[in-house]
Amino acid sequence: MPHAVSLLRAARLARSAKPFLARGGFKRERCAGCRLVPSHCMCAIRPSVATRAGVCLIMADIEPLKPTNTGWLVADVVADTFAFGWARTEVDPALLALLNDPQWQPYVVFPGQYAQPERVVLGVEPPAAKRPLFILFDATWAEARKMFRRSPYLDRLPVLSLRPEQITQYKLRNSGREDHFCTSEVAAMCLNLAGEHAAGQTLEAYLPVFSHHYLRAKNQQPVEWDGAEHQRLREVVAAQAS
Repeated sequence: MPHAVSLLRAARLARSAKPFLARGGFKRERCAGCRLVPSHCMCAIRPSVATRAGVCLIMADIEPLKPTNTGWLVADVVADTFAFGWARTEVDPALLALLNDPQWQPYVVFPGQYAQPERVVLGVEPPAAKRPLFILFDATWAEARKMFRRSPYLDRLPVLSLRPEQITQYKLRNSGREDHFCTSEVAAMCLNLAGEHAAGQTLEAYLPVFSHHYLRAKNQQPVEWDGAEHQRLREVVAAQAS
């Protein structure tokens, strides 16, 4: 069944005036379930973890179309993942309804230095009976800063400022900064912070597998199914099942 990012991608393609051509041979046939070429499909090993937390992806215009997008991985793993396109002049009513849904406590995930100090929180402590909902800007860093500044409907929400000690492991795009993390890495940090360690660890293990499949397909090399990336994902999934 298509998840939120897949549906958003389909909607974005439907309104495109011309085909989207990405780097890395986007003209090649791709699996609808994982966006990889069929020879490197990873749908059979897609993990899913039950979580109390949810993730809301607010995505820059063409982000759902990029085959390197990692918000897709978040939606694979976390069932309660929501995805919305961002526009400066309008807001999807479904997004506003989600933010006002009483079951959720939304947190805007963004560096604290860009927000008023009184909005910044360093931990996840939702009120009783509320589930944490992590709002992530799925975009380049320049786009994300613009989206954060120009989304007044988020101004009333707390800003969760992460303080990671690690550096990014994302290899498919290069921002030039080791402290700029891809969307799935940020989601994993949020889930771990909320005590959702099974989901956080799964996302951490899932990203290297996706990167391996993508780069192997790009370089026309076979997948190493017994490599370290796949072994780590199998270990994480097996630990949850035991």
